[in-house]
Order: sequence, then structure tokens, then C-alpha cells
Amino acid sequence: MRLTRAICTAGGIGLLRPAPGTWGSAAAVGAGLLLHGLGSFPLLLAATLAACGLGLWAVREELKLRPHADPPEFVIDEVAGQWIALLFPSCGFWLMGLANWHFPYPGWVGAFFFFRLFDIWKPWIIGRLDRREDWVGLMADDLMAGLFAGVATLIAAGIAHGVLM
Repeated sequence: MRLTRAICTAGGIGLLRPAPGTWGSAAAVGAGLLLHGLGSFPLLLAATLAACGLGLWAVREELKLRPHADPPEFVIDEVAGQWIALLFPSCGFWLMGLANWHFPYPGWVGAFFFFRLFDIWKPWIIGRLDRREDWVGLMADDLMAGLFAGVATLIAAGIAHGVLM
């Protein structure tokens, strides 16, 4: 398998059926929790930036001959977007001084479900980015969905913990 294809399919996870995007997101949550445990927010942030950069490069290379394609097996966008969503609770836990391996389940479950919601629903700017139908749009809609999901996760946590009431 070519390096660019391996990156685009997240090491082959995108080949799982049905719903490769959900498989990619689920795998990203597991890997994100591991990264947070090993190095907390700074390591997850570095991995997220690497996934974004490598994903943009690999997707561009893979789609040179078919510029308007959006292959379902390409899930690096889900990995990067899901990690963006996880950055929000990860940063909060890190700033609170919680132990690296302490990542309470509502945080990662909320980030997962909100990311899948925004990735599938594609409201507002997420849908506009998706309609670009190029390699930038392929990545950017999921990165924006991750941002929306991260904010939604923080809002839900604030409501659940009574901060916003």
C-alpha cells in the first residue's frame, strides 16, 4: 500500500464496512484517548496537527487524477476532525491538572456523538465546505465539524455541570 493511501485510509480502517466514516471516528477516539493518556493535551494537539497536515498532503496526492472524488474509504478527515473535537475536553482536563489517564467518559462520548452529528448533518459552513468537491473540501468539512463538535461538547459539559445554568 502506498504511503499516501495508507494515510488516507488511516492504515486501512477506511476499508471497514459498513459506515467507514464511523469506523474511522471510533478508531480516532480510541487512539485519541491513548495519546491523551501518554502525553495529555500537548501530545493530542501535536498528533492532530500532524493528521491535518499529512491528511491534506495525502488526499491532494491521491486525488490528482480524480479531483472531484470523495472516496468513502478516505477517513483521515474523520480522524483529524474527531481529534479536533477531543482536543476541547482534553485541554480542559489538562488545564485542571487531571492525571493523563483520567479522561471521563462523558467527554469522549460527547465528542464522538457531536462529531458524527455534525459530520453527517453538515449544517451551515460545514455543508458549504463539503460542496467544494475537491481535496480541500474533503478535509475542511470534517475539520470544521470537529470544531463545532468540540464547542458543543464544552457547552454540554457546562450544562451538565451546572456552569451555564
